[in-house]
Amino acid sequence: VDQSIARKDVVFLLDGSDGTRNGFPAMRDFVQKVVEKLTVEENRDRVSVVQYSRESEAHFYLNTYTTKKDVVDTVRGLRHKGGRPLNTGAALQYVRDNVFIASSGSRRLEGVPQILILLNGGRSFDNVDTPASALKELGVLVFGIGTRSSDSRELQKISYDPSYALSVSEFTDLPNVQQQLLSAMSTHSVQFESQAPRRDVVFLLDGSDGTRSGFPAMRDFVQRVVETLGVDENRDRVAVVQYSRDPAAQFYLNTYTTKGEILNTVRGLRHKGGRPLNTGAALQYARDNVFNVSSGSRRIEGVPQLLILLSGGRSFDNVDTPASALKELGVLIFGIGTRSSDSRELQRISHDPSYALSVSDFTDLPNIQQQLLSSVEADVVFLVDGSDGTRNGFPAMRDFVQRVVGKLNVGGDKDRVSVVQYGRDQEVHFYLNTYTTKEDILDTVRSLRHRGGRPLNTGAALQYVRDNVFTASSGSRSQEGVPQMLILLSGGRSSDNVDIPASALKESGVLIFGIGTRNSSREVQRIATDPSFSQSVSEFTDLPSVQDHVNIFSVLFLKLLVDQSIARKDVVFLLDGSDGTRNGFPAMRDFVQKVVEKLTVEENRDRVSVVQYSRESEAHFYLNTYTTKEDVVDTVRGLRHKGGRPLNTGAALQYVRDNVFIASSGSRRLEGVPQILILLNGGRSFDNVDTPASALKELGVLVFGIGTKSSDSRELQKISYDPSYALSVSEFTDLPNVQQQLLSAMSTSQAPRRDVVFLLDGSDGTRSGFPAMRDFVQRVVETLGVDENRDRVAVVQYSRDPAAQFYLNKYTTKGEILNTVRGLRHKGGRPLNTGAALQYVRDNVFTVSSGSRRIEGVPQLLILLSGGRSFDNVDTPASALKELGVLIFGIGTRSSDSRELQRISHDPSYALSVSDFTDLPNIQQQLLSSVEAVVIEVTPESTTDLVFLVDGSDGTRNGFPAMRDFVQRVVGKLNVGGDKDRVSVVQYGRDQEVHFYLNTYTTKEDILDTVRSLRHRGGRPLNTGAALQYVRDNVFTASSGSRSQEGVPQMLILLSGGRSSDNVDIPASALKESGVLIFGIGTRNSSREVQRIATDPSFSQSVSEFTDLPSVQEHHVNIFSVLFLKLLVDQSIARKDVVFLLDGSDGTRNGFPAMRDFVQKVVEKLTVEENRDRVSVVQYSRESEAHFYLNTYTTKEDVVDTVRGLRHKGGRPLNTGAALQYVRDNVFIASSGSRRLEGVPQILILLNGGRSFDNVDTPASALKELGVLVFGIGTRSSDSRELQKISYDPSYALSVSEFTDLPNVQQQLLSAMSTVIVQVTTMTPTVIPTILGKKNMVLIILDSLHILARCLPWPFMLDLFHTSVGMFSMIALSPMHTLPLSLNGCLRLGKGMTSM
Repeated sequence: VDQSIARKDVVFLLDGSDGTRNGFPAMRDFVQKVVEKLTVEENRDRVSVVQYSRESEAHFYLNTYTTKKDVVDTVRGLRHKGGRPLNTGAALQYVRDNVFIASSGSRRLEGVPQILILLNGGRSFDNVDTPASALKELGVLVFGIGTRSSDSRELQKISYDPSYALSVSEFTDLPNVQQQLLSAMSTHSVQFESQAPRRDVVFLLDGSDGTRSGFPAMRDFVQRVVETLGVDENRDRVAVVQYSRDPAAQFYLNTYTTKGEILNTVRGLRHKGGRPLNTGAALQYARDNVFNVSSGSRRIEGVPQLLILLSGGRSFDNVDTPASALKELGVLIFGIGTRSSDSRELQRISHDPSYALSVSDFTDLPNIQQQLLSSVEADVVFLVDGSDGTRNGFPAMRDFVQRVVGKLNVGGDKDRVSVVQYGRDQEVHFYLNTYTTKEDILDTVRSLRHRGGRPLNTGAALQYVRDNVFTASSGSRSQEGVPQMLILLSGGRSSDNVDIPASALKESGVLIFGIGTRNSSREVQRIATDPSFSQSVSEFTDLPSVQDHVNIFSVLFLKLLVDQSIARKDVVFLLDGSDGTRNGFPAMRDFVQKVVEKLTVEENRDRVSVVQYSRESEAHFYLNTYTTKEDVVDTVRGLRHKGGRPLNTGAALQYVRDNVFIASSGSRRLEGVPQILILLNGGRSFDNVDTPASALKELGVLVFGIGTKSSDSRELQKISYDPSYALSVSEFTDLPNVQQQLLSAMSTSQAPRRDVVFLLDGSDGTRSGFPAMRDFVQRVVETLGVDENRDRVAVVQYSRDPAAQFYLNKYTTKGEILNTVRGLRHKGGRPLNTGAALQYVRDNVFTVSSGSRRIEGVPQLLILLSGGRSFDNVDTPASALKELGVLIFGIGTRSSDSRELQRISHDPSYALSVSDFTDLPNIQQQLLSSVEAVVIEVTPESTTDLVFLVDGSDGTRNGFPAMRDFVQRVVGKLNVGGDKDRVSVVQYGRDQEVHFYLNTYTTKEDILDTVRSLRHRGGRPLNTGAALQYVRDNVFTASSGSRSQEGVPQMLILLSGGRSSDNVDIPASALKESGVLIFGIGTRNSSREVQRIATDPSFSQSVSEFTDLPSVQEHHVNIFSVLFLKLLVDQSIARKDVVFLLDGSDGTRNGFPAMRDFVQKVVEKLTVEENRDRVSVVQYSRESEAHFYLNTYTTKEDVVDTVRGLRHKGGRPLNTGAALQYVRDNVFIASSGSRRLEGVPQILILLNGGRSFDNVDTPASALKELGVLVFGIGTRSSDSRELQKISYDPSYALSVSEFTDLPNVQQQLLSAMSTVIVQVTTMTPTVIPTILGKKNMVLIILDSLHILARCLPWPFMLDLFHTSVGMFSMIALSPMHTLPLSLNGCLRLGKGMTSM
């Protein structure tokens, strides 16, 4: 909570030189106004003011005043200093050394943002570069505000980022930039980001002779657990292995990507039989053959690896070594045994003894629920709707609460429960700390009476439980890390806003489960942590069935996910025990004790290790030695000073890396748990610290170095993860002074999504259309996942001049944005200067200070709504935006200049048109008639193949005319023609009838005539599964007119009025895997099933009856989700910049033809186009020569022709280092066609035949820092170590005997190139690194072999997400906002489709 409070240390540095005398009153007023907007308090915002000219003078420090009144009073009384020359450099150094320090009130070391606002009126007389850099290294966010007398370049150099340099004509114009500055200052509080749960789950089933009778129960257990998972290529994956004497994989993690396929296979499992039972061999098999990349494991991406072992007897072989090997790999093992099993053996195999569960025999597996529940400690709050509308259902709700409580393990230190009833207002029946026994709770619940009342204020109730129940005083143990859960039972739609309070609860870390009725199910889905955490019943009397579902096997994974989300740390103390620290050692020991006292030491929470060193290192205890705080503290109290010399800090760092931060010593690094090293050091190291310090950082270890005056401060800064993590005290007895700083710094992280800016024409000509524009913005915002670390939104309105209504960092919740948009007023004015408005958003909105995360790689989107031709020039500012990487959509009316709009837009297909703004909802037509633009850029003409699958069974007789009309209306919007849109209609019930195929008709008239004459077929039962399979096999085929092979988007619109009597999951998955985009419309009888069938739940819609279809057609299916579908798909298109670097030295003359052939073959597998893959080839020996750059050719043919003609260069010596530097400086740049700044993966393939004559380390590191993925392929003449150093990761270094063997590694290289590089936040010094320790990227390794088996060449998924260290959450991002979800469904490059 401390971390989440917005706190800032703000220093104003005012130019008080002779040149600013007249402007000084305006500067003073500006400071006052900014301070008025701050929350000045000891523990919130602090302020300091410094004035300078020749020298600098602090008027007051950060800790001088603790109230806003005192600050403002002092600022009012400021007098102009005067003097010259203007020494801005010295002033910057002054604030660094005298103001941004702890003794002056700076809380930098606690992670509080440090902000410097410079008001400057002239060029500096002295040099500003060094002090400006020093401030940035310290993590200070510098905003420079200058006048026309200032040197704008100098100001940009001083500012934290050039975009943080603001400009006014005179100081009297300062109010014009005040809002921009304030908005930028609100972006730097620390927030936690969560990620959709992804798990790799492997079941290891004992199939020996002894389990024959229990096997059906084991099979059922697997089915029930799989039912609770979110199976998908990029969510949960499942594998099953059966074993007896030998193990056999029934299927691997990447065999199936749908729940239906897995369940069908599990149902069909047959008992293996055999003996003896070799559990050890089976564990080893799972380790070597299942938990690996080629079998679909995503372990190296940080995805949790789970093994569930069901064993019915004692193992004949040894289990300890393979179990340890799995644990070292980071696999979390659950062991479930029977009375015939060896319980001790099971405990040794399991992650820890509490993960070993037992049943009498396998038929008792369902009862294991109770055991799992008793192992999950939680604070559970029931929020029960007691309004007038739930009077009849209340007894069932009460029973539901009783049944769930009956399953809990209630006690003061176990589960705690609270019940709140609400309607108009709220009533707490009891708090989390009211009762400590299950009996007391159940007695009270039994006696609950329905309150009644209206209206239903669910929003207020959510806010109430957040503020009054989930608090320490009411018994919440959230501060102790106990999971917080809310179960909401809501029977109606709320009359107040639920989004803001629901978001607030989620941000507080509360896990929300929601159960709603048909009246409230949509709203409950929004409130729940994730839609899958919500459940719907027709009436609350149906609750028993839900209860059975909610608590059975989901609990296993609930426990697991909760475990993942708990704040966990592995903390290692490395103590200098050399002769020089003898006197200070007791103080070091006390410091360790005090820090440990603040931790939550438990097996599954914080772990601690202590190592002491001098000449050698000695571990006093490891991370897995103790599991209680008491044991750790007792051992620390008894530590004795080691003594010895010299002081080998380098060797000690290497020691902890190799011996402590490993799985066998208790490190949970591979599980994503933050790894922290606290070094207490009292002198300069005798050995070199650079290499081991780097090795720790590469491992992702967060190193804090604390030294005394005897330490070498530079050395300490080099060792620390970031220079700001190096703390200093005079003597070790002063350690308590930095304790709080250290603890504060030990907890932070952050992450991104999309920045969406709306630019609205507010000129006189749009007055009548403005309400419609406002509604449009609202509807689009509704589809976004607004959050500081998800989607951000800004709105600018313009006419003659532009005005920002709010910036990207102004609001962090959807509710706030929608409220502000609702209140927008038309600006008015003329002429219409669209060019100036575009330039304005470029310079003032798509900037860091306004909240843009462009430099973090977050997509930047501009949606322009313009109602007329611009009075000024639009070309230059539009180009400037595109160069910045902004994706522009232009939406105009008949009054707009369509050509102008096309020039402004990202490309002409991104320019859309309506008659007037009141027709914005109908933009559906244009989006549909250019589905090429909606899904992927395939051909200049917009085309789609659209199939309607219409339920014609007995149950839809009355609704059929409305369905027929719906088809007519949609077809009426299409652009039908042989080379344009094609349509097919299929009606189905028991079987299927094709009314016409995609190639039957080529005119809209023919299609409409046939549709008008359609007759209802009737028949039963309803076989939707068979119909889906039929259209896949018979309609979406080339012979029936499908153009999927030509890349034309394939769409299916399903109209289904009832539940299918056959299985729909497998055929729906098959369609999605074929690249078909499925929209589904169902009735109340079929809506659930239709959601499962649709590409994504948001692509499905429900109506009460089909007679309601007109409203769906007008308002939902195609409105604004399509705009973002296009956008997200564009983001997901597999694009790569691939550079080949060929060794052309004398030593490779014979092998060069083979190298050339290899390049050709790899290029043949690429999709070379301007907006897809780009290729460059460079050859080198002594010097480097680019044969062609990334933007030289835009067709595969041209690239291949040029490669065929390559001639061997020759020459020596071989300077690989210089060649790497060359490609970095000359090829991986925008002017040579590199799209690195747009987030396109940058790949370098080095073919090398010898050891380099020059040094490769620095240029290789420079490429990696740039985010280039380097693959090194060498021969036996190469230096394999050198190649591993050059490669992005040692495993990216491939080897062949001779270049003629290159085809042997081609497949390996191609598979590895389906690795995606995801840009994450450019980290400030107070941010914890990613799990891999790479500051600017997270590698997401995808199982490319199986993808290649199913897809066209290497889809890349540019889904931007951030791996927060140790924080895995159950919160799944809405699929609309995490598109594309699936590589398996193959964002098919050739087909131009996204499948989820």
